[in-house]
Formats: sequence, C-alpha cells, structure tokens
Amino acid sequence: MKIAFLTPEFPHAKTGSSGGIGTSILNLSRGLTALGHEVSVLVYGQKEDEFFTEEGISFYRIKNVKLKGFSRILTQKKIQRRINTLVHENKVAILEAADWTGITSSIKPHCKVVIRLNGSDTYFCHLDNRPVKFWNKFYEKKALQNADALLSVSKYTADVTKELFALGRDFTIIPNSIDSNQFHLNSNEIQENTILYFGTLIRKKGLLELPLIFNKIYKRNKNAKLMLIGRDASDISTGNASTWHMMQSLFEADTIQNVTYLGSVPYDTIKDHIQAAAVCVFPTFAEALPVSWIEAMALQKAIVASDIGWATEVIEDGVDGFLVHPKQHDLFADRVLELIDNPDLRMQFGVAARKTVSEKFSIEVVARQSANFYQKML
Repeated sequence: MKIAFLTPEFPHAKTGSSGGIGTSILNLSRGLTALGHEVSVLVYGQKEDEFFTEEGISFYRIKNVKLKGFSRILTQKKIQRRINTLVHENKVAILEAADWTGITSSIKPHCKVVIRLNGSDTYFCHLDNRPVKFWNKFYEKKALQNADALLSVSKYTADVTKELFALGRDFTIIPNSIDSNQFHLNSNEIQENTILYFGTLIRKKGLLELPLIFNKIYKRNKNAKLMLIGRDASDISTGNASTWHMMQSLFEADTIQNVTYLGSVPYDTIKDHIQAAAVCVFPTFAEALPVSWIEAMALQKAIVASDIGWATEVIEDGVDGFLVHPKQHDLFADRVLELIDNPDLRMQFGVAARKTVSEKFSIEVVARQSANFYQKML
C-alpha cells in the first residue's frame, strides 16, 4: 500500500522540534516500511518547500501561505494540490491526518482520508477545564465529519471526543507505538533514590502537582532526588512565561536542593537517564495515549502515573505500575516511596511493563493493525 501522513510536526533535523504526534508517526512509518508498504510524510508549517527521502520514507516539507485572513485556506489548498498530485502519480492511496485543529476540514483529496485522534485542541481544553476557541472546535468537528474513517489511540480519547463533538460515528482503537528494539537495558547502575520526570514542563502534565508530591517524599526520605527533563513551557492559565519558575516557588526550601532540572536534552541521553532512575513519575491531567510512558515501560522502569481516563489502557495498577490521581499527593508520594524502598517490586513491575509494551505497543504489532485497517478501507 501507499500511505501518506499529514502532520504539523515530525522529529527530524530538517522539520524542527516535535511532540507526541510526530514521534508516533515516525514509529508507525518505520513499522509500515518494514512490512513493505510505501510511506510519505507531508509536514506543513515549514520554513520552505522541500522534498527528500530517508530510511525509505518520502518527505514533503510544505511552507504555509502567508496572507492575512486567508493563510489557513490558502495553505489547505496548497496541501490539497500536493496530495492530489501524489495520488495522480500513484504515490499515495490513503491519507492519515491528526485531529489537531482540523487541518483536513477544507481539504478534498482524491483518496481515502483517515483521522487518528491524538488529542484535539477541543479535547485538551476540556481536560484542562478551559474554553476552546470557536473556530478550532468548528474545524476539528468538520474534519472528523468529512473523514472516510476514524481512528483513536485510546478508547477514552474516542469516547470523550464523540461526546464533545456530538459525533454519531465509531472509532477503531489502535494505540501509539514505539520501536522496542531501540530500548535495550544496559549495565547502567541504578541511582536508587532518583525519581525522573521527562516531558514538557506544563500545567496539564501535572508539573504544578509534582513539587507538592516531592515535598512529601523528601520529608520521609532525605536521600530522594527529583530529576526533570524537558522543554519549559508558558502557563496558559496565568500567562506566566515559565512553568519551571512557577514550580520553584512550590518546593520547600530544603526540598529544592535535591531537585535538578536539565532542560531539553538529546533523545539518546534521555534514555540513559531513564535507565539510571529508580522510578519514573507522570502526574498528568491531559493525555491521549502518552508515548513517554511506553518508552519508560520498555526500559523496564517502575512507574507511578496518573489514573485518569486513558491510563488504564496503558498500565494495570499494581501489575506493571501504580496509578494515582495527581491531586492525591499523599498517596502518590506513598507509591513512589514504596518503589524506592523495594527493588524487587521495581523489578517485578519493570519486567511486566516490558512484556506489556511488546504485546500491545511495539511498532510490529501496531503497524500490522494499522495496515489491516487501511486495507479494509481500500
């Protein structure tokens, strides 16, 4: 099959920084090419138009059209022309796009269109309890209504999205994936008291709860250390330019001495830090299906994570990790300390977590599921 992905982000030096959507497309693209399918990735919002190939994948960078009041529709028309040219050249038979801001709302390709939910702006605004922009919701709903088929990375995200948009359509659930072969344990020594969070420093991922949780951990274990890795973000609720700055005021004076913030670091370096940590923590309020959790699980890390919605589709509480609501600071701290104090339990969770990833979230499994889905559409 000849499959194209339309995305605002992709993790490549030429296409700029990327979050979970881009990473999931990268992993799925590699899995599909390994199965013999032809993959094209169209990345819009670029500084210039460019075509290149790498690892058997064709890349099309698309520069947005700039004209006040008309930029969106003109960019959509440009994307439409590019897709239809590829269809007519027999290079694309099916197009998949993300739900974010409904980019396909006014695009009419000459091929089948799939929308995969990774979390729309409407969805995340709902989870954050903040208003969504009218036009964002309008475009996202229109894109979902126009699609030939709908996917979601989690059942929870599908159910919430159906309710928010009053959709009478069903979603097929196919999760995000990772290349588990790239996540091999090495002989790095575990730093027994180190707790790691990696991801964007932002309110919706529970970063304003984490200092309050760590304060409680430190009171009971003065050797506990918290390490933070990821890009600092502004806070949409207060307008503060730095979530990290807001976090610092929430740590107690003695506690913050055991906190290290490394900022953004290279991807391979993050894997080294994951392996060295005793426990990984993710007290998030808003996700669709987080790749970061799966990556930590693939490296056999014991995890304490949020228990909201999607979480039970990734982790079984008490089997391959602990799930706790981010606002339950005492219980969250208890679970982290339980794992720090019990290396055998950490190992038990880690082995079970790696097995879960292999069975549910490996690119081999998810690529086959996706390919079968596309084939049925065609």
